[in-house]
Amino acid sequence: MAFKPNYNQQRAERNRAKEQKKQEKKQRRDEEVAARRAAGLSDDDQTSELGGAADDEDGETEGNATGTPPDDTLTRSDNG
Repeated sequence: MAFKPNYNQQRAERNRAKEQKKQEKKQRRDEEVAARRAAGLSDDDQTSELGGAADDEDGETEGNATGTPPDDTLTRSDNG
């Protein structure tokens, strides 16, 4: 006769596997950081060499530094 499924046990096993995967990923990232630091690059240097997160494909940042809209939208008036 087969056993009745034990959902709590299955859930706990999934959670253990998930936690182990997170730990392995964290360890791998920590090793990569240590390797970069040993090579003389800080974490900020690594992102700036890759182009940064705010750049588009052409290497230009979208918008301006202040986050305000372009001047033509501020001076536009409705004539009506």
